Amino acid sequence: MKYFGIVLLALLVFPTKLLAITSSDFDQARQKMVENQIRKRGIKDPLVLNAMLQVPRHRFVPENLTSQAYADHPLPIGEGQTISQPYIVALMTESLKLTGNERVLEIGTGSGYQAAILCKVVKEVYTIEIKKKLYQKSTRVLRSLGFSNVKTRHGDGYFGWEAAAPFDAIMITAAVDHIPPPLLAQLVDGGRLILPLGNPFHYQHLTLVTKQGEDYRVRQITGVLFVPLTGYALERSR
Repeated sequence: MKYFGIVLLALLVFPTKLLAITSSDFDQARQKMVENQIRKRGIKDPLVLNAMLQVPRHRFVPENLTSQAYADHPLPIGEGQTISQPYIVALMTESLKLTGNERVLEIGTGSGYQAAILCKVVKEVYTIEIKKKLYQKSTRVLRSLGFSNVKTRHGDGYFGWEAAAPFDAIMITAAVDHIPPPLLAQLVDGGRLILPLGNPFHYQHLTLVTKQGEDYRVRQITGVLFVPLTGYALERSR
């Protein structure tokens, strides 16, 4: 009983060291995430489901939060930013109706997780992050996981990536109160842009914009809550 008590005390004081999470644990957690949080909520696109099953989400969160990597909520990643709830990542990706051959621009790399999901779905991904520390970290993680079809850039994503345009689809992963004109200009005709549109400091509507020549069609999908898109977008809204 004496030794049992010592072991029990050790488990209570040093749980993360003695009860380390294994790769198998993460694999099981990821499968449960896809089944319970993604598939059961109506996500049907096989490309999206397959990507969510393959990408190790725990590699994109801070080490002290890896045990929560597959939980049904967003997580802080530093610099005032978050990694989105898994369902929202899947919903935004599926809403773009991607077929696999597209070139996609992401505004707000953050942790790099959404870019990784897109890499598993499309031909090329271009992603821009304004926070230098996040840009550096996400670039390292994406490279370490072997994603060769992604290009990263440090800068203000409001103005897009003109040298690489046009894009078949654009995703903005932070809230903005208007649709940035430079991004619309960098879409192909028939291209799609998805973003959290509304008050950056309140609730927004996840909105899908489809470019039609000089015009565009707008469709609201659901209510969301994202952190603000910083840089020029935030300065303009003040």
